[in-house]
Amino acid sequence: MKQKFYNLQINTTGQRLYEFTDQTINWIKKNNFKNGIINLSIQHTSASLIVQENADPDVQKDLINYFDKLVPMDNSSYIHTTEGKDDMPAHIKSSLTNNQISLSIKDRKLLLGTWQGLYLFEHRLEQQNRTIIHHFIGS
Repeated sequence: MKQKFYNLQINTTGQRLYEFTDQTINWIKKNNFKNGIINLSIQHTSASLIVQENADPDVQKDLINYFDKLVPMDNSSYIHTTEGKDDMPAHIKSSLTNNQISLSIKDRKLLLGTWQGLYLFEHRLEQQNRTIIHHFIGS
């Protein structure tokens, strides 16, 4: 049984989904993980992690459009507006999604579906530096 940590840095350039599936799979291969659990965590309150379709980019556009309609960038609706019109909406969007995802690794493979990918869902409009912690437990 072993544990290993890795911090993946992603520099975002605005509100969109940033796929990091390949970086995670490469880390699994590099460390020769056979079977276990990987927990992914993001240490930010204005971005989130999601598992989503990676075949059709229209899915990503629709997700962003949906969340923007659900949580509009309208400062008259919020008290917390310190960092601009995307400040409180980003916090709400991240609370509606995930800050952690746990996935299984079996026979050296990350168990994702055929059309699934791992994404950082950036909710802020300006450039950000994000950290995704990878924590593996297994053999």
